[in-house]
Amino acid sequence: MISERMLTGVIKAMAKRELRIEPARVEALPGPKPGVRYMLYMHIPFCQRLCPYCSFNRYPFREEVARPYFKNLRREMLMLKDLGYDFESIYCGGGTPTIMIDELCETLDLARETFSIQEVCSETNPNHLTGPYLEKMKGRVQRLSVGVQSFDDDLLRQMDRFEKYGSGDEIFERLQMAREYFDILNVDMIFNFPSQSADVLQRDIERIRECGCQQTTFSPLYFSHATTRHMLDTLGKPNYQREYEYYKILDEGLAGGADPAFERRTVWTFNRAGRDLHACGESVAPVDEFGVSYEEYPAIGSGSVTHLDGTIYVNTFSIKEYNEAIESGRMSVMGKTEMSRRDLMRYRFMQDLYALRLDKRRFERDFGVSVERGLPVEMAFMRANGAFETDDADELTLTCKGRYYVLVMQRQFLSGLNELRDQARSRLTGPERDLVFADGTVK
Repeated sequence: MISERMLTGVIKAMAKRELRIEPARVEALPGPKPGVRYMLYMHIPFCQRLCPYCSFNRYPFREEVARPYFKNLRREMLMLKDLGYDFESIYCGGGTPTIMIDELCETLDLARETFSIQEVCSETNPNHLTGPYLEKMKGRVQRLSVGVQSFDDDLLRQMDRFEKYGSGDEIFERLQMAREYFDILNVDMIFNFPSQSADVLQRDIERIRECGCQQTTFSPLYFSHATTRHMLDTLGKPNYQREYEYYKILDEGLAGGADPAFERRTVWTFNRAGRDLHACGESVAPVDEFGVSYEEYPAIGSGSVTHLDGTIYVNTFSIKEYNEAIESGRMSVMGKTEMSRRDLMRYRFMQDLYALRLDKRRFERDFGVSVERGLPVEMAFMRANGAFETDDADELTLTCKGRYYVLVMQRQFLSGLNELRDQARSRLTGPERDLVFADGTVK
């Protein structure tokens, strides 16, 4: 649709302008601001094999490389303590954070001894939903996010996940077993694969409804220049013309009808309807996407991206350089970019609407201008295209079409972040420069 292409172009231009790394040697991140709640993002870049669509910093797992990396990750965490940070939440992303479960547990135990940690969320893959891993994570990890992507065996083969993680039926059984170990089990799915039919998507929705997970995310397929050629070779060319139709299928299939199985929590996150959340001390299940609950957060680890006070800091993608920096007593920031005030308003507009509600009074209080005056073109576009369910003096909420427009914004912004990662990766030298994909090809 024309409106989708217009939005894609606007966000793409913003990302290209604002998400451009300027080289910077930063000895330490800025300290915390009084009264601000922070979470800690922790990046573990190791995977046993690499998926073709992933643009995050990741390396083939080797124990002799991973073990000293975890040691330096703990050192970097203590550097933040020395800067005055305290954290109530940790998000462990990757890569595969659970790839060395004992090292991860040691790191989380140190974090609980050092900070006021209330909850830990970690990503994992289906092959780690087994007794030894689950027992180790029980009590240490409150929210587990499992990268499933699809239950369809043909799609799993295309993604090189069938051999690694098993069939859709095997993954389904593991999810049913794992859900009792955590306050929230989130299942990460992807929709709009080139070869995905509407029937395949509908079957994935049915498996999500049946598996017992407390939360699911259905994000659209997106990628970056670094993965484009390999994506086209393995998955095919994405079809954005049907993306809205597929979004309506999953939105209605999960949260529509007279007795929905799920409730919308963000544009593409859904919580199990009627879930008793007293166990995790929440009236609404926290979103398994850290950028929604926390606008600012320091990030540690090679290839991690920090958001603090309108500035994005990027750690080196080189594990060798990362280890050298931490062992010398400094942080490993290799570049940064500062967002303009206008694009910070755009970012707030996008993130608040992604979480399904923009508080107009808070927006004006934070930026000194109403959302109508600060973002007149964006507001005119959304109003003209029927995006708002509520549009009064207090708030903005979204129609189904509006949720899709925000999905397009978010998808394109995340693609821009992938391009940022590509910029950082392009500065690698030597063997680390090679981006090794799952089938052994090298870019």
